[in-house]
Amino acid sequence: MKILNDWRIILLLCLTLGLAPFFPEPHIIGKIRWIEGGAHGMTLKDWFDVVFHGFPFLLLIRLIFIKITSKNAT
Repeated sequence: MKILNDWRIILLLCLTLGLAPFFPEPHIIGKIRWIEGGAHGMTLKDWFDVVFHGFPFLLLIRLIFIKITSKNAT
C-alpha cells in the first residue's frame, strides 16, 4: 500500500492525529507520562487512546526502519 510508505502523509498524521489536542500539552505525551507513572487508574479507553494517538509514530518508525535497511541491502 503506497499510502503507508509516503513520508508526507505519515508526517502529517504524526503532526495532526499523533499530537492532537495540542494544548495544554500533546495528548500522547500526557498518556506516556501516565504510563511512566505506573498507569494507575487507566481504563481500556485510555489504552485505546494511547494506541490511536501513537499509531502514526509507529508508522514513522517503520518507514525509517525500511529506508535504513533498504539502503544497507543495496
